[in-house]
Amino acid sequence: MTAESTVPSPGTPPRDHGLSPVSVMPPRGAAPNFRSPAGRPPARSASPVPLLVADGAAALLGALTLTGTQLHPLPVAVLLAASLLLRPHRARPSAPGVLDELPAVCGRTAVAWLALAALVAAYRPEPALSVRTLLAGFAVQAAVSCALRGAVHARWRAALLRHPRAALVIGPAATAQRVAAAVLRHPGCGVRPVGIVAEHPDSSGGLPVLTTGEEIERAAIQNGVRAVLAVHPSVRAEQGPLLRGLAESGCVVWEVDADSPSYAAKERLAGFSCRHLEMSAARRGSAGKRMLDILVSGTLLLLVSPMLLACAVALRISDGPGVVFRQERIGKGGKPFTLLKFRTHRPVDEHESATRWSVANEYEMRGFCRMLRRTSLDELLQLWNVLRGDMSLVGPRPERPYFVTQFGQTYPGYTARHRMRTGITGLAQIHGLRGDTSIEDRCRFDNAYIDNWSLWQDICILLRTAAALVRPTGS
Repeated sequence: MTAESTVPSPGTPPRDHGLSPVSVMPPRGAAPNFRSPAGRPPARSASPVPLLVADGAAALLGALTLTGTQLHPLPVAVLLAASLLLRPHRARPSAPGVLDELPAVCGRTAVAWLALAALVAAYRPEPALSVRTLLAGFAVQAAVSCALRGAVHARWRAALLRHPRAALVIGPAATAQRVAAAVLRHPGCGVRPVGIVAEHPDSSGGLPVLTTGEEIERAAIQNGVRAVLAVHPSVRAEQGPLLRGLAESGCVVWEVDADSPSYAAKERLAGFSCRHLEMSAARRGSAGKRMLDILVSGTLLLLVSPMLLACAVALRISDGPGVVFRQERIGKGGKPFTLLKFRTHRPVDEHESATRWSVANEYEMRGFCRMLRRTSLDELLQLWNVLRGDMSLVGPRPERPYFVTQFGQTYPGYTARHRMRTGITGLAQIHGLRGDTSIEDRCRFDNAYIDNWSLWQDICILLRTAAALVRPTGS
């Protein structure tokens, strides 16, 4: 958990916040003025329903091999299909072949039949399933599943050949042209590059090079672009706002290793290693994140409620009435909400509270207020914001509307922080970016957290935050 900044000189903006009158260099990378085309539906990925139907049919046919036993085929089929139906469906640049999926299908099918045999032996020892019956059921289900899935993938490949997805290739012009040419030589990939996005035009020929936001927007609309290939390691860092804008416009973003493989990747595109980048606002696992927020915030509120009451009484006695500080902050999607804290300072008026970075001098605070800020206990009331859904336990720190406008004009990646609920703590905070620290660095850490979000990462950040609270260093 973090506390707001308190610096010796009230009203002085923090370092590197872009609020001073000095000029600001434009961000690196092409097309800083790119606007996401409005009204475009998201890219349609291959529906998992045909594969689910294929796996279910294979499980049913495998269960029919048990007709000579006392087991009913239908519940057995449901049990066998569970291991296949519940598997994750990853985004793929092209349809896999039957042989590519054979080990995984056989492995899951074998586990399902072994689990079935264990359950039958546990609840109905007589008669137990024979080895011959298990092998026959496994063979039937695996063979039918591979055959049906192969038919589904063949139909998908045929559709991609007829209607390949238009794509933009982003990266250094020479590298991007080389990757685009290779992809065009392999139409079976189902991707058709239509343009190159680079900082400088390329005179070597090939696809047109787009260098401005207007050119990219026009190309995306006219060609119906639905895929993006980032072909250099620097693209993700330098062109993050552009990639996020294209993802929000309905494009699927792939990171392609144009040179030697630098990371393990099972996916291939025209022979290049590639991996899918989740850049859009909607993320898988959001339900799990919300459940974690409700469980932890609700439990903590019950546990610390006596301490909250004691802090409120002590603050009322030492600093007078008005122990709760309410302030408008900007949350997910740019929507405002009211943030709650214990009042440790008293601004002159609402205008000062909303527009000045630091409205109190730490040395002018009463001792109890300084203790609350130093230990971050003043922010425990934000657990109520988390329980209500205004915030999350982990996420980018929320800021006031005045500073959101200022920072958004200076740092292209700042507004992208609002793709996810704001949080009490975050990746930037556990790396020391609290109080009077660089906003540019905060943007980078916050967007990296969102781009690589996982529930385990949230748990790690919470544990590191708890460890930091044991040895507080102040805010």
